[in-house]
Amino acid sequence: MAGVTMTTDFTVEARRNDFVTSFAQNWNALREIMGVTRPIKKQPGTVLKSYKASLVLEDGNVPEGTEIPLSKAKVEEVAHADLTIRKYGKAITIEDVDKYGEEVAIEMTDEAFRNELLGEIMGEFYDFALTGTLNPDGATDFKMGVALAIGAVKDKFKKMRKDASRVVVWVNTLDAYTYLGAADLSTQTAFGMEYVKGFMGAETLILSSEIPAGKILATPVNNIVDYYADPSNSAFARMGLRYTVDSDAPMLGFAIEGDYSTATGKNWAIMGHKLWAEYLDAIAVVTVSAA
Repeated sequence: MAGVTMTTDFTVEARRNDFVTSFAQNWNALREIMGVTRPIKKQPGTVLKSYKASLVLEDGNVPEGTEIPLSKAKVEEVAHADLTIRKYGKAITIEDVDKYGEEVAIEMTDEAFRNELLGEIMGEFYDFALTGTLNPDGATDFKMGVALAIGAVKDKFKKMRKDASRVVVWVNTLDAYTYLGAADLSTQTAFGMEYVKGFMGAETLILSSEIPAGKILATPVNNIVDYYADPSNSAFARMGLRYTVDSDAPMLGFAIEGDYSTATGKNWAIMGHKLWAEYLDAIAVVTVSAA
């Protein structure tokens, strides 16, 4: 009967909420590990920008009654990009459910879908971070490379009169274990991300196979910006596109629909999100070379 809410409606709504809630829990755990605390909602028509700031400070010893000289400040835009909304889909046939059961065909594929979306966020960030322009030389082993990376970004931020007390470092997983195997240090794991707290003064040392071997990345935590577009945008709803969004991770929208013409359950996800660094020249990229 038209207008009657069926039991299946509750089931679909519960699955939508579960998908975005689980995503939010995973993402917020990863964000907490990295120390990212600056989510910024994208406004229509804006673009992402990174800057290089410098200032030549004039002498402050000015005689009485003499005009105070102006220090020349300069800000250069060194990179920019738009935040694009990416669209993803997943389909499950009734044959899949009949053959493998609901838990495998629906729940396990939903989990895989969420993990891939989280992987997209981190993979894109690593690609961007590798373009950092702070490149100190002289690292002949893993430990020296980490020290140089941390020192370089702290020195850079102090010269900019910014707080650099918390630094996050990313390293290649095999590189880390080659060193950690001898150093007797234990790692922690959360939602697939392996890390060490307080390593050599870093807030967090993150291990990732997506970091190239021999490369070490570092930046102050407060240089990282969590930038997103809201999929629950009212304009999208007026188009007939209504996505379920979790308020704790509003960069992901999720929808479910059944296609009776093909006996297929279709899932749609959209995500407008980017981890960005405000200052590209405050991302250290250290290359470890043999002594």
